Amino acid sequence: MRILISIILTIFIGFNIAKADIKVVTTYPYIASIVKEIVKNKATVESLAEGNLDPHFIVPKPSLVVKLRNADLIIINGAGLEIGWLLPLINQASNPKINPSSSGFLDLSQFVNLIQKPETVSRSMGDVHPEGNPHFHLDPYNIPVIADVITNKLCRLDVSNCKFYESNNTDFKERWKKKLKEWNEKLSILKGKKVVGYHKLFDYFIERYNLNLIGTLEPLPGIPPNAKHTENLINIAKSQGLDYIFQDVYHSQKPAKFLAEKTGVRMIILPHDVGSIPEVKDIFGLFDEIVRRLTQ
Repeated sequence: MRILISIILTIFIGFNIAKADIKVVTTYPYIASIVKEIVKNKATVESLAEGNLDPHFIVPKPSLVVKLRNADLIIINGAGLEIGWLLPLINQASNPKINPSSSGFLDLSQFVNLIQKPETVSRSMGDVHPEGNPHFHLDPYNIPVIADVITNKLCRLDVSNCKFYESNNTDFKERWKKKLKEWNEKLSILKGKKVVGYHKLFDYFIERYNLNLIGTLEPLPGIPPNAKHTENLINIAKSQGLDYIFQDVYHSQKPAKFLAEKTGVRMIILPHDVGSIPEVKDIFGLFDEIVRRLTQ
């Protein structure tokens, strides 16, 4: 009888483990949005950061440790974007499944072509990322690549639902392909337009759609604007021409507004992540809103 009960319990426990949702934690909302497209109701998905914050500086709160403690998989942006805040949280979580060398850790930056890789790095260059510019998700052509990488990882961790994930990913990429065609047509008017940004946040987008970045309000990455640098930008804008001033949601708008006032060029606030503004509910909405604001 004891043997029979033991067998029944083993089968019951094994069944429940097999049926349990896989728990996925992402560092940023845009990643969570892509994961949700793939897993649907087969996993729980949470993001550590909020979309309206500076992605370089996230406060490592205890509530984030709790999320990591129960995770089966963590998916990060990588390329040094989380370097200042993520590792202490992982260490505090004491969850061996999501350590950087484990199967439950996925760094998306390892699967895309990064731009602006410096040959050397020093403090005189400002807050540069040695691996390259980490904001690769703002090139919409990188999103299907990211979706494939996530799907492959999920299939290795949750074999029983692999076909489900693959089917959802195929559907997601088909819908994305249709949206790309729509966005490309609308954004074709931007080719050759001259842009000033605050931070090198939208450079992948700028390169993809053949805009011309003539300067940034930051004199160096991570260094706040100063009067001398801003005056120089004004002179460049007046001599070379300027079409757009790109402003993100988390830096001060004052320098961009000053540049707009002195040049007569419109400042456009662009979202950078899901949840960065109320209109952006998911990854599709992120690019819909970017396109709308640039072409309205």
